Amino acid sequence: MPLTRWLRRLALAGVLLCLTVVVLGAYVRLTAAGLGCPDWPGCYGHLTPNGAAQDSAAAAAYAGTPLEPGRAWREMIHRYAVGALGVTILLITALATGGRRRRPVSVPLALTLLAIVVVQAILGRLTVTWQLNPLIVTLHLLFGMTTLALLWWLYLSLPRDSWGTAALLGPGHSISGGGALAVASARRLTLIGLAVLALQIAVGGWTSSNYAAIACPDLPTCQGAWWPPADYRHAFAPWHGLNINYQGGVLAMSARIAIHLTHRLGALVTGVALTAAAVSVLRRRSLAGARFRAGAVLGALTLQLLIGVTMVLRAFPLWLATAHTLGAALLLLATLALLRSLSAR
Repeated sequence: MPLTRWLRRLALAGVLLCLTVVVLGAYVRLTAAGLGCPDWPGCYGHLTPNGAAQDSAAAAAYAGTPLEPGRAWREMIHRYAVGALGVTILLITALATGGRRRRPVSVPLALTLLAIVVVQAILGRLTVTWQLNPLIVTLHLLFGMTTLALLWWLYLSLPRDSWGTAALLGPGHSISGGGALAVASARRLTLIGLAVLALQIAVGGWTSSNYAAIACPDLPTCQGAWWPPADYRHAFAPWHGLNINYQGGVLAMSARIAIHLTHRLGALVTGVALTAAAVSVLRRRSLAGARFRAGAVLGALTLQLLIGVTMVLRAFPLWLATAHTLGAALLLLATLALLRSLSAR
């Protein structure tokens, strides 16, 4: 069907674009370019930093934040990618809701994607106007990951996709009886793993937005101790007020240590939960059709843990810190692919 083919192509393009946007967002944040353009959606009132550089009036209007072309370009490239993603999702929504025949895509799913794009635009503006407020930055990351997850689920749900519609049960096994119990058990464990992963991504966003990654520069200890003094009371306070520039962080080191330790413990819990889900599939012959996806979860989990450990041991190089966000996104995609295969009918 031509409509299904177009939707599949747009959904895949959306996944790749969203993955790019998420990684670019991490790179912008890590290179302190989040306020490279003090206004939104333009840059010093222009579509490009070059235009701003040639406008003396724009420079005067933002005298407190002089233009730094490198930072400004990084921020604007991220915004251009977000714009392309928004157009892609708009096309998907138009195709999903415009046909009169049987639709291959859930209309509520398409409309939810469009609504999230609007929310993301609002959060993007607030990220700038509220000067990198950690709550807004973390929500921006979470909604970005949610967009990625929904686009991926949409792609997996379309007909003739090997990731989503491959045979779940091995030869000689029925979906009834023991086979059904095995599927239900594996699906339940995968859902738990997905929930824990979502919480860990949120804590990771909080860690990054509060500049707490470098609070523990050693491993497996933190600040030379197994459990250093940590201020949990202030570490997760969601609001510190407006008219504060949060670039570089405003929390005391003890609060940042608390955030970092929570993220480390979350990594262990996430690892256990996703490993249990993957192993529950791999150990059952009746779930042969989902084994590749279970292996993908274990592979993505191993990669993400290796990136996290190496990042600390090598003193947080930029490329590894950026790859850590990419690793989280890939782990999310692998987990959703496993869940989709266990939900196939």
